[in-house]
Amino acid sequence: MYISKFVTPEIIYGTGSLSQAGECCSRLGSSRVFLVADPGVLICGWVEKAIFFLNEANLEYRLWTDFSANPRDYEVEEGAILFNDCGCDAVLAIGGGSAVDAAKAVATLSTNRGKIHDFEGIDMIKEPLPPLIVIPSTAGSGAEVSQFAIISDSKRKIKMTIISKSLVPDIAITDPLILSTVNSKVTAHTGMEALSHAIEAYLSLAATDMTDIHALHAIKLISANLRSSVASQVDEAAKIAMSKASLHAGIAFSNAVLGLTHAMTHQVGGLLDLPIGTINAVLLPYVMRFNLIACVDKYASIAEVMGAQTDNMSTREKAEEAINMVRELARDVGIPSGLAELGLPEDSIPNLSRNAINDACFITNPRDADEDDIINIFRSALEAKDGEQ
Repeated sequence: MYISKFVTPEIIYGTGSLSQAGECCSRLGSSRVFLVADPGVLICGWVEKAIFFLNEANLEYRLWTDFSANPRDYEVEEGAILFNDCGCDAVLAIGGGSAVDAAKAVATLSTNRGKIHDFEGIDMIKEPLPPLIVIPSTAGSGAEVSQFAIISDSKRKIKMTIISKSLVPDIAITDPLILSTVNSKVTAHTGMEALSHAIEAYLSLAATDMTDIHALHAIKLISANLRSSVASQVDEAAKIAMSKASLHAGIAFSNAVLGLTHAMTHQVGGLLDLPIGTINAVLLPYVMRFNLIACVDKYASIAEVMGAQTDNMSTREKAEEAINMVRELARDVGIPSGLAELGLPEDSIPNLSRNAINDACFITNPRDADEDDIINIFRSALEAKDGEQ
């Protein structure tokens, strides 16, 4: 009998739900909160609002913003020292995937001895973490519901993947209003990141009936609403739909894991210090092309939920249409056509490919691949001509 686990945080969803921040921290027993935030939410005033609700709940706090857009190992280690020195007893993160990953890493190191590198891989965290509450500011990373954290190794120039059920936040607060202050480029790249989460979770070797439900619904919502969300910051219906899509995609990939797109992305991101969402968006169609023969039926289902007119199409034709529709969506929202536009040097590809095989996300890819296969995918993505994917 096949046995699987399905984990999620307590989820609080709805416009204005940021107001629950103080009550949630208090309910989890906190008296002094370690508040992790990125510059974007600081500038837009969301941190100030969160602090108002912490004060309303009579909670002390220590604000920490000293981390990069791609959090580095030494930064989160310094953050953990500050957490303990200040006597904090819970972590509240508000921001994009970087802020949440940094918060998870700080929480890990606050109760577990060692360097953050010691926890790379699957289920390496041994001691319980302090209460963790997450408020996402983008519709893409899904970090508010996932058991993943991605931290940059400053010496190896790679992104470490840390996977543990200990990293699933206690409470996730999703307030679609926060998306109204995200610019169109970030909206596009994080939205495509959510699509890559949903598609790779659906195709994953660890997928289940439960994760498939969330993955397919996320794909449907993204294909119907991402263009509108990119086109207008004030399209409330699109923002609500995309926040739901990110949530569903996060639940799906947290439980089904991911695949080769992310295994490759982590290597490029570590080398070039670029956001995961941007690289995912570029690589996704190329990896889908490679994986096609392993899951033709599932690709056909993807085409159908994306709204393809599949009458009189064969299953293979539907599968091909799924790849075409992902490419078209990426082009429409301004995703670069290939890795050359991101500045990837060709001579880095062999080393990136070797490292990708060792990434934890590669384990659940639906098609076997060796180093040469990954090199070929990288080169196809690098050599893409403008306007092609």
